[in-house]
Amino acid sequence: MRVIRLCKTILVASVALLFSLFALGNITDYGSNWAFVQHVMSMDTIFPDSTLRWRAITDPTLQTAVYWSIIAWQVLTALVLWVGAARMLAASSTGRFAATKPTAATGLTMAMLLYAVGFVAIGGEWFAMWQSEQWNGQDAAFRFITLAGIVLIVLLLPEPDGEARQSA
Repeated sequence: MRVIRLCKTILVASVALLFSLFALGNITDYGSNWAFVQHVMSMDTIFPDSTLRWRAITDPTLQTAVYWSIIAWQVLTALVLWVGAARMLAASSTGRFAATKPTAATGLTMAMLLYAVGFVAIGGEWFAMWQSEQWNGQDAAFRFITLAGIVLIVLLLPEPDGEARQSA
């Protein structure tokens, strides 16, 4: 296996590990991030005079459904990334390696979507998470988006040993 392919595989596996740990943490320490989701959706820590409070969702059943959806998305993302990394590791040639990239790219896109859509767009903008000093997860979300995005860019770069020629 070429070093470049191994580097790409390790990077994808690293994000898979991160999402596995996210999911494990949310399952085994349920209350920590449950409080985060509950406060963001309740909008109870945003600016006191905010006119956006009408967007709040205070129903614990809906909040729980959202939290479970986040955990399920994290588990699914981790699984897709692990499958992608395993397929990449098993690829014996540049052409086969290139054929494994869509699985990993799907997982990395899923990772970015969770944080770009779920935490930045919905949490940050719709629920005005940016107004909360205590429950503002936008900086962390941007770190995760950046990590997955960089790995996605590296993954999709052509292999120096002929991927571009083989796909032409």
